Amino acid sequence: MIWTDRIRQVKILLVVAAVLIAVASLVVSHFLVRDLAQEERSRMEVWAEAMRSLNMADENTDLQLVLKVINENNTIPVIVLDPKGNAQLFRNIKVDGTDYNDSLVHAAVVGRHLLAKGKNIKIMLNDSTHDYIQVCYGESVMITRLAAYPMVQLGVVLIFVVVAIFALLTSKRAEQNKVWVGLSKETAHQLGTPISSLMAWTEILKETYPKDDLIPEMDKDVKRLQLIADRFSKIGSQPELVPSSLNQIMDHVCDYIDRRTSQSIKIMKELPVHDLIVTINASLFEWVIENLAKNAVDAMGGKAGVITLHVEEEAGKAVIEVSDTGKGIKKKDIGNVFRPGFTTKKRGWGLGLSLARRIVEEYHHGKICVKSSEVGKGTTFRIELKL
Repeated sequence: MIWTDRIRQVKILLVVAAVLIAVASLVVSHFLVRDLAQEERSRMEVWAEAMRSLNMADENTDLQLVLKVINENNTIPVIVLDPKGNAQLFRNIKVDGTDYNDSLVHAAVVGRHLLAKGKNIKIMLNDSTHDYIQVCYGESVMITRLAAYPMVQLGVVLIFVVVAIFALLTSKRAEQNKVWVGLSKETAHQLGTPISSLMAWTEILKETYPKDDLIPEMDKDVKRLQLIADRFSKIGSQPELVPSSLNQIMDHVCDYIDRRTSQSIKIMKELPVHDLIVTINASLFEWVIENLAKNAVDAMGGKAGVITLHVEEEAGKAVIEVSDTGKGIKKKDIGNVFRPGFTTKKRGWGLGLSLARRIVEEYHHGKICVKSSEVGKGTTFRIELKL
């Protein structure tokens, strides 16, 4: 839980940092673009005035400075339109055309578009005749790049956050796997010695008291302990998968749960007529169904109810559903039921369903989920396995 909370806090910090960086980039870029746009408009006003001087020039006009101003504009797209909207000349604009006159036609379209956007400077050439030109200009490459830069930076930051969160989750999963393997191997190792001793003592008791009815029951419990130790040892390594009968596994689970629960809880089996054979590790998969059935028993809270084990074939998959009529799961908790450490019980480690998901998804490449749950009415868990 501490590790989970820490991961959540780190993810929140990463997201907040990304948002702050994005906002700061947008604000700084906005001011830069605004200042640069004002500077370019001032340059275009000077350029437009140079065009006015060029259009009104006579034999006494010094055109050297005028032409220098006009020719020095190598970055800002500009189109000069006459009062009828026809292009007189254009600069720093790529247009399609077979010749210069055809290019002027295309430039006029671009110029009228800029004029509609208000990107123009009107220059009066003759006050008496009201003759004028429209100097239409667009955004330079620099402004375009600055405007796009925050979006690019936002994308880079977003990728960084996603990669960082993925790395954290991968690290968390790797650490959990190490804990699972270490805990499983240590548990199997610790159980091994006393179980071997108990098996020897039961054999001695069988020979000494061959007619005692309690000794066979003790032998069953010892074998159960041996099965549990064997399951833990398989968790720590890749288990062997072999074709197994789902009907037989359900029969074993029903017998085991039925002997250890109240008579008020009824165990129902809904099995197909034709047995489904799936490639699984029977011991581990039986453990999964046992965990789901035990959770169903706990959900009854000591009251009468029904647990249903349903098996069917659906779209080339074996579907197993474990349903109960217990207290159900709250909607806010459904997404957390498989998370290690999560439990709604007063006593519990919150590892049963997490272990079940690990066995189903990692070892058997299947799927397990909460199919449905309603508070006060019960819950259905669904497992899908490839046939």
